[in-house]
Amino acid sequence: MHNLLTVKEAAEFLRLSVCTVYRYAQLGKLPQIRKSFGLRFRQEDLAEWIKKDLQTPCGLIPSAPRAPRTDRSYKGEETGRMSRSKSRGRHNFNFGAVYTRTSKDGILRWYLDFRNSKKKRIQRVIPLATTREEALLALQEEVRREFDAEYRAERERKKTTLSCLADTYLEDYAKNNKKSWRDDQYRINASLKPFFGEQEIDNITPLDIEKYRSERLKTGVTKSTVNREMTILIKMFNLAIDWNLTDRNPAAKVRLFSEKDTQKERILLREEEARLLKACPAHLRPIVVVALHTGMRRGEILGLRWRQVDLDRRQLRVENTKSGKNRLIPINNVLWLEFEALRAYAGPSGLVFANPRTRLQFTEVKKSFRSSCQAAGIEGLRFHDLRHTFATRLIEAGADIISVKELLGHFSVRLTQRYTHPSQDQKRRAVDLLACAQSSDPEKREPLLHICDTAKSEKNTDPTSFLISIN
Repeated sequence: MHNLLTVKEAAEFLRLSVCTVYRYAQLGKLPQIRKSFGLRFRQEDLAEWIKKDLQTPCGLIPSAPRAPRTDRSYKGEETGRMSRSKSRGRHNFNFGAVYTRTSKDGILRWYLDFRNSKKKRIQRVIPLATTREEALLALQEEVRREFDAEYRAERERKKTTLSCLADTYLEDYAKNNKKSWRDDQYRINASLKPFFGEQEIDNITPLDIEKYRSERLKTGVTKSTVNREMTILIKMFNLAIDWNLTDRNPAAKVRLFSEKDTQKERILLREEEARLLKACPAHLRPIVVVALHTGMRRGEILGLRWRQVDLDRRQLRVENTKSGKNRLIPINNVLWLEFEALRAYAGPSGLVFANPRTRLQFTEVKKSFRSSCQAAGIEGLRFHDLRHTFATRLIEAGADIISVKELLGHFSVRLTQRYTHPSQDQKRRAVDLLACAQSSDPEKREPLLHICDTAKSEKNTDPTSFLISIN
């Protein structure tokens, strides 16, 4: 009885795929037997077929007829004729070509080859391609990218108004990432939305933004206020680019106003401090004392709890800071006595400064602080100026600026320098140095030379501490 092979067994015997065996059988190239139970092959007939086919120049399996070439090579674009590929591993199209090369490791790799609009030839490997179809898709995608980069072709995008962008910014970004999102919400609703309205963000130009700034200044607001609104607008457009709502930021080309002239340098003097503490009501006085001796922000002080105060170690831990990083501040003798007096009135809420009427946290002390300043005859003083006063007094006392930076919770010394203001006495002593240096009296010059030599020997480069040392 003859040994009949199934299609799968015949494919294993011929070392071909099952699909190839079916195709050759359909074309009548393989000896076969068709019965009701399916397609079968005699092993002897297949062996004889292989023996005869080995005598042909084509090898074991006759090659399938090739379809006539209809594509064209890009090499002949200038003449209107496309050249044929000289290599069987190369496939030419009217916009480029793909071809194969074998690496040193014996791996077959696909490459793309085309010219951009400037006739510059671009050739690179296609890492993930394994077939001609995948290589062709990669070639088409690369040609599209080159076209977009050259002509900046814009894809159809949904029209977005600034009002819609502002709502998305508040809900999906500001509320999740910023503690001061309510300030952003107020500025957007009060200023940005009324001016730009339903204007599409793609139609907003730098000139429109300049007009907005001009209109805002005419209403009487300060340049710093306009800068805060501009910062929000810049951030909104940057996020719109990330969210693929637009591809440009017109606000980035508009320079912010300089705030050097608007910076307030108000330091509380020692005699003013005594009058202010005397005029403060009972609930405000300890808050002012803590501000002057810690440099904490108003919100940090009003939210201070007793679990953050360690009187045994004489230090307090500042939490929920603007930078998001906790910091430790030592407690001096004045603060220790103040906290000891406050502990006797500590309530169940755990707050150091609780509203005496509601026993809840204070939301604001601006009104009472303003009234106290008026009663003490102090003008132009803000609560935040107490933080400036704390930093300036530390520098005047000889503290280094790095320690001041850590106490204030700043990331950079450059920001700390804005909080340190030399007093008039320091400026006067600095100017008096010139008079001493130019004086012909050796009794006036000799102390100055001695001080300079001492500063050099100690390698003291801090000009503030130098001025203090000559006092």
